Amino acid sequence: MRILITGATGLIGSELVSLLLQNGVSIHYLTTSKHKIENQPNYKGFFWNPEQGIIDENCLMGVDAIIHLAGATIAKRWTKSYKQEIIESRIFSSNVLYKALKENPNQVKQIVSASGTAIYPNSYSKIYTEDSTEIDDGFLGNVVMKWEESVDKFKSLGIKVCKLRTGIVLAKKGGALLEMLKPIKLGLGSPFGDGKQMQSWIHLHDLAEMYFFAVKYSWEGVYNAVAPQPITNEALTKTIATILEKPLFMPNIPKFVMKLILGEMHELLFTNKNLSAQKAINEGFKFKFPTAEKALTNILA
Repeated sequence: MRILITGATGLIGSELVSLLLQNGVSIHYLTTSKHKIENQPNYKGFFWNPEQGIIDENCLMGVDAIIHLAGATIAKRWTKSYKQEIIESRIFSSNVLYKALKENPNQVKQIVSASGTAIYPNSYSKIYTEDSTEIDDGFLGNVVMKWEESVDKFKSLGIKVCKLRTGIVLAKKGGALLEMLKPIKLGLGSPFGDGKQMQSWIHLHDLAEMYFFAVKYSWEGVYNAVAPQPITNEALTKTIATILEKPLFMPNIPKFVMKLILGEMHELLFTNKNLSAQKAINEGFKFKFPTAEKALTNILA
């Protein structure tokens, strides 16, 4: 099997590449940095520049499936220009891939694309399954909607489309957890707002495994890429502090304070979404880290 990966050098991509190579999968990857191009027997890099519509079509040779992870990080201050970059980085990259597949002979049967849980509205009472049709009317909800629409176009080429709506990724070397750890390590940790907002998360290892599983078993449609047991922000903060053996003396941090510090991006800290992982479980996927305590113990040990 040969898989083409976009975003292969990012947090999720790096974990996925390692997993696939361990399982004997041949990898082609696209990169915007020519100095990151390698040419090894099972790991070959190809240049692209989605913004300019440039792609090395040789990346498609012998490829059975595409895992599409490319997109500008949302964990950066949302200026007007950067918000545009967040949207365009997802749309342009999908469009370039689509055009390459349409215009070049290939054997690609499936694309598995990253997506976001931000598409679901905040709710204290609802448990969202993939069948939910409600869409959050905020900036990120709009981003995810356009992102998924750009990937759905591949269906017209006879290619199966799978979208993994990913929750908060817990990892050692990046993502939201590193930022949460900083104040807690100083003994200044505190829940955000009332701390009751439900947060759906997934361990980086399980996420990489889910992408591989989705390709192996030809998943199609939307899947929530979240662990089966979500956790409140307050419980998550307390669990981290307990594992690190740090006190939590500080009062909860009001929403307006984080808005002053982070601007519009503060919304990421106060999202309240309880997502079901049952669809993935029903397909036979098994989580190595089903609880936040088990995941955090693994990461922070």
